[in-house]
Amino acid sequence: MEITDVRVKLVSSESRLRGVATITFDESFVVHDIRIIEGENGIFVAMPSKKTPNGNFRDIAHPIHGEMRKKIEDAIVVAYEEEKAKPPVEEEPTEPEA
Repeated sequence: MEITDVRVKLVSSESRLRGVATITFDESFVVHDIRIIEGENGIFVAMPSKKTPNGNFRDIAHPIHGEMRKKIEDAIVVAYEEEKAKPPVEEEPTEPEA
């Protein structure tokens, strides 16, 4: 499987969440809601998950092999750093209606 697209949306919040990524494989399979989190040892990637009835979280989708996990994490971190390096987009002021 080849990673064919990675998109990152930065999140500005007081929490450790820094962004949310979407990754596409072979231009035919997409995984949304991959979280980019600031941890004690730097940025890490958390796969999409859901809360179980007992309060634990369980991954919805995740790589089986360490090699693929690293490939995904590296691609997302690179895209995150690129997005972070872009200048902020300023919204144009709107004219009040008469």
